[in-house]
Amino acid sequence: MVIKDVSLETVCGITSKLPDNQLPEVAFAGKSNVGKSSLINAMVNRKKLARTSGQPGKTQTINFYNVNHEMYIVDLPGYGYAKISKSVSAKWGPMIENYLHTSRQLRMVFLLIDIRHKPTDNDVQMYRWILSNGFSPVIVATKLDKIKKSQLSKQLKLVKETLHVIDGVPVVPFSAVTRQGRDQIWDLIETYALDREEEEPITE
Repeated sequence: MVIKDVSLETVCGITSKLPDNQLPEVAFAGKSNVGKSSLINAMVNRKKLARTSGQPGKTQTINFYNVNHEMYIVDLPGYGYAKISKSVSAKWGPMIENYLHTSRQLRMVFLLIDIRHKPTDNDVQMYRWILSNGFSPVIVATKLDKIKKSQLSKQLKLVKETLHVIDGVPVVPFSAVTRQGRDQIWDLIETYALDREEEEPITE
């Protein structure tokens, strides 16, 4: 996709009402230090649109980025960071669940997993939780540039086996540094969220 215009349009906190958007939405979920902001910036060819931070857990809102006035990239709060208070993190679940349940425009969910490590218990729980909400998330294995090429197959297998990824669900290796995987992610979005308006959301 050629990015002509992108902006942060809506920010929803725990008590905020979700926007009644009329354009397709694609959501990105992942633990707090998985590189979600870097991925979003790479996707839209912007360096600082989504704020990156050395402090994991900074994204505590649902952020809606309007892309080319034809879709939204939705940045969901990061999970699994121990230093975030339990009272705050406990509220993110219902907030995300409310979004998954009530958004009429959500077409796809991407779940980001750090390719360097075995998916955490929180990753497994999030994957199962998204499935239970009716979506089969596409897996994006981030930080590809941090491993050797010879490790790729082994690490992808570890991700798939740990999460028990459903057959046929794409697992996309991605690097925000080299942009590898960016085009594949956009191809999936254009196929399932934009070009085929008659398609149902990717579900189980």
